[in-house]
Amino acid sequence: MQIPSPAAAAPRSAPTPALLTTQFLFNTGFYAVVPFLALVLTEDFGVAATTVGLILGVRTFAQQGMFLVGGVLADRIGARRVILLGCAVRVAGFTTLAASLLLAPPQLALFVAGTVLTGLGGALFSPGLNVLLADAEGRRPAAGTGPRASLFAWLSITGELGAVTGPVIGAALLGWGFETVALCGAGFFVLIGLFLAFSLPAASREHTSKVAAGPTRRWWSLRDRRFVGFSAAHAADLLAYNQLYLALPLQLATTDHPATATAGMFAWVSVLTLTLQIPVARWSARVGAPVALRTGYLLSAAGFAVVAVGALTPVADAARVTIVVVAASLVVAGHVTTNPTALSLAPRFAEDRPTGSFFGLLATCGGIAVLIGNLIVGVLLAMPGTSAAAWLFLAAPLIVAAVVAPRLAPSARPH
Repeated sequence: MQIPSPAAAAPRSAPTPALLTTQFLFNTGFYAVVPFLALVLTEDFGVAATTVGLILGVRTFAQQGMFLVGGVLADRIGARRVILLGCAVRVAGFTTLAASLLLAPPQLALFVAGTVLTGLGGALFSPGLNVLLADAEGRRPAAGTGPRASLFAWLSITGELGAVTGPVIGAALLGWGFETVALCGAGFFVLIGLFLAFSLPAASREHTSKVAAGPTRRWWSLRDRRFVGFSAAHAADLLAYNQLYLALPLQLATTDHPATATAGMFAWVSVLTLTLQIPVARWSARVGAPVALRTGYLLSAAGFAVVAVGALTPVADAARVTIVVVAASLVVAGHVTTNPTALSLAPRFAEDRPTGSFFGLLATCGGIAVLIGNLIVGVLLAMPGTSAAAWLFLAAPLIVAAVVAPRLAPSARPH
């Protein structure tokens, strides 16, 4: 079959340090604001817990579910432009959040609109950043002796640093009110946009005209059945990783000191991510994508199996905390193995086609899995006597992914 002419949407010489710094800044600004949304909804608006979950679920889907659109736009108008557009939308979202509280009385509908805009901003600039990073990865000089970590592994490191830094800044500002936090977040993204406007070179006119041509090319990821299958299988990873924020904290909520245990788990997760990512990425490069993917999915599945076994018999409080920490450790180990590997495979699936929609579809499938999977997990955890079933439900798609995804990976194709 004749492959279309190249149409990657990335500028030709986006500086790698600027891209990695951008991920740190994005996550710092994001996590300075978003972790406090649930608190504002309950305390300032008096919203019930189920409604809070629904609103935050809509925000998550507005981001993860719309990644494909963001990726297609990156192919259509260029990654640099869609990143800057995403910054502008994120500024609008944070400003809307602040405005909803500054009005008298506070306006819940406006607050919800702000949360959706916040998600849409991420759906725009994250695929664009992945496109630029894939372009930079493809232009790296050949490694010397031994394997090296991909730029997507370093992206995970800088993102985690931002995720740790952001809540500290947000908590420090919260004493002046959440509207102050949101406005500072908006101002921060204005500065990020200005930084990127000067640090990311624009694509050439000739390059942009190639990107604009051929509308079917912009949706090529959906026409690649092998990649659609791979994206659907890999969605199990995002569903598993999301349980660090849903199922595992709920499990800790039954302990004597849930707040302390949960805070300790998140601190450990951050340390583990920062410690493991680069060594694991080098190991993954040495053994190859199929082995890395299979190992990562099975590690995460083992984490949920540990909790399932613990749920079958009564255990002491300390043992319950230990079980959750072990499970979280296995899930993190699995995620740092599979996620950078899957991201690095997207350009290889795309070959010389636009990469934006490929990154977008990979994330969108994960977002759909989280939306549906979290609903099922919540129901199973709430029903008496079905706690073990919830953990086995989470392990099942990971086991399927361990079988399916390595077979679909480009390096597993026959030559």
